[in-house]
Amino acid sequence: MTVWRVLPLFLSAGLILAGCESTDVPRQQVIENAGPAVSAAGGSAASAAPPPQLPALSRTQLIPGLDPSLETGGVPAPPRDPYGLVRVGLLLPLSGSSADTGQALLNAAQMALFDIADDRFVLQPYDTVGTPDGAVDAAALAVSHGAQVLLGPMFSASAKAVIPQARAAGVNMVPFTTDPTVAAPRVFVMGFLVHEQVRRIISFSRSQGIERFAVLAPSTPYGETAVDAMMQVVQQSGGTLSRVSFYDPGGENVDQVVRDFADYDRRHNALLAQRRALEGRTDAVSRVALQRLERMDTIGEVPFDAVLLPEQGGRLTEVAALLPFYDVDPGRVQLLGTLLWHAPNLGKEPALVGGWYPAPDPTANATFYSRYRQLYGDTPPAIATHGYDAVALAAVLARTRPGMPFSSDALSSPSGFSGVDGVFRLLPTGLSERGFAVMAVTRNGAEPIDPAPGTFEAPQF
Repeated sequence: MTVWRVLPLFLSAGLILAGCESTDVPRQQVIENAGPAVSAAGGSAASAAPPPQLPALSRTQLIPGLDPSLETGGVPAPPRDPYGLVRVGLLLPLSGSSADTGQALLNAAQMALFDIADDRFVLQPYDTVGTPDGAVDAAALAVSHGAQVLLGPMFSASAKAVIPQARAAGVNMVPFTTDPTVAAPRVFVMGFLVHEQVRRIISFSRSQGIERFAVLAPSTPYGETAVDAMMQVVQQSGGTLSRVSFYDPGGENVDQVVRDFADYDRRHNALLAQRRALEGRTDAVSRVALQRLERMDTIGEVPFDAVLLPEQGGRLTEVAALLPFYDVDPGRVQLLGTLLWHAPNLGKEPALVGGWYPAPDPTANATFYSRYRQLYGDTPPAIATHGYDAVALAAVLARTRPGMPFSSDALSSPSGFSGVDGVFRLLPTGLSERGFAVMAVTRNGAEPIDPAPGTFEAPQF
């Protein structure tokens, strides 16, 4: 199902999408203060003030499937609100060390509330304090207040702690974590999964004729997850994973690991042996060959055409610079990254210029970031877009699925949704799929070289 076939159905149903011209806010939209640390939000519709002069956001049209659905599996459905309201619990760290990030998510959620929600939609934020125990308390309060779905928590451990009580209450969850082990039926992970990032960059690489891959990763849970994803995705794509190496995340053995990864000693010794063989010869051909070898540091090719570096910051630039130092030519071996590469000034390291990595289409979320800065005076962290998209998704489902808006079937619509980070869909397994663009590192930043897909109709492997 494409965007253009579904959209007219939305409009005929009276759904006010964020792409509409009007910026009026319905008087009865509610954001309730349900947690002890959200006093600024107020406790009723009368005390809740919408953000000032919200302009329309044209790329937040969501595309849920429209078939009626019922929950299965014997889990009780959450009770309907006696007043016909649709209550959504938002679990965020609004105090503690992650309060700034939690507040950014809440700000973005309020933007979606006033852009898209109707008069019956009630957003109820709760403070998790950034801990599993705090998340359990917040979820219990949300369920007792009639929340029909839980958006959040933000952290993996907190999400796992909340799952039992959400299941007992028959309430589905949409946590913001990137940990795939949180995903399960009725628990839909909203974060950017490493597997999806790897799938996108390998798919593009294969389309460019690259067949042999390698991974050079930190020995961390993130690095190990990236390697696991590479093993699966490369095999599914018909490519070959030729080499995998891990280095200590503290950097103590990075130099030696990269040296071994590049097979430098064997290739260098092969060069020395060939030089010695030519040094005793006096013919012109041998002298020319010797002169050529004297300008080289190794001979022989590495057994890969592309290297994935799932790293960031200073360690990424260190590892990238060591590859050409040990004679892995970035002009012949394509460097690949994950979303960790989506940072300014990456092109200051020459070895990274021309590298490819997946990211949300920059044209899709530019308007969101611009509006956020206008409303709140600063640039939000990247995770803030999840706050917007999760509430926008809930608001649209509340309008188009009046019976059971947050059933598993509704949340996991095969046609997916289009949000401020582009298209995404939640799978019945709880995992998610994303439509990323492919970016190329330049000396002055990054530029898209392959656009993000607009639907999920393209073949997936």
